[in-house]
Amino acid sequence: MAKDNEMIKNILFFVCIISYQSFSQKVTRLYDLSSLLNETSGLEIIGNHFVTHNDSGGAPVLYYLNKKGEIIQKRLLKDQVNNDWEDITRDQTYLYIADTGNNYDTRKNLNIIKIPIDPESSEQIQLIQFTYPEQKDFNYKLKSRFDAEAIISIGENLLIFTKNRATKTTQIYKLPKTPGNYEAEKIGELNTQSIITGADYHEATKTLVMSATIDFNIYYLLTLKNFTLTRKSDYNINMYEIPIGVCQVEAIKILSPNRFWLTSEDEKGDGYARFFKIEL
Repeated sequence: MAKDNEMIKNILFFVCIISYQSFSQKVTRLYDLSSLLNETSGLEIIGNHFVTHNDSGGAPVLYYLNKKGEIIQKRLLKDQVNNDWEDITRDQTYLYIADTGNNYDTRKNLNIIKIPIDPESSEQIQLIQFTYPEQKDFNYKLKSRFDAEAIISIGENLLIFTKNRATKTTQIYKLPKTPGNYEAEKIGELNTQSIITGADYHEATKTLVMSATIDFNIYYLLTLKNFTLTRKSDYNINMYEIPIGVCQVEAIKILSPNRFWLTSEDEKGDGYARFFKIEL
């Protein structure tokens, strides 16, 4: 019991106020992606190129895009499996792919794939394997609590934001960047009043941005300023409707606190996902 109480004391509960805005944002660029990317589910920037990937069942490939969303390079990750790749983040040296999709709370092989940014590097790809210590039941559930589609790099840590269908909140878990096998540490919770599908962090301005949905029809941008690992409360979340009609947004990249690139899966049924820029 004493250990449990100490753990509770160490958890940071993030208190938030949601501010909803629906018409101040605009799409300034919009491109169709290759049919190879019909389930795009992560977005990063390396130099002048964007990097994305597909989610569950796709090939273990990173796709490098130009600013019009055209594929200019494919990077096959040998000996890796795309169980359910849901997001991607980076630091100065490595890319981190979140193989964390867990739609029905049944997976026991969750991991983060750590990859050298330099494709010519001789360094091997490594795994950061983890479990959620709070998850005791792995039976099939429609309203999952331990699915996750969002990851960010912040300092020496990786943060995972869960896609909690049961409560429409997101739990924040911390992992080290060192390969190994871990119990993820729960450090907080955001009352997002929505289901989180992607995230990014702008370290210079301490801006956290997330993509989210309430009903899987309309998707939103959630922005949160001055996000740190030490601040415990008083966060204001601004919520903006993504104005492109029916979509399934699962990837977001911050250019600045008011400019973002996103991708959405093929929801129009024409075989093409979309790559677009939003300004607030």
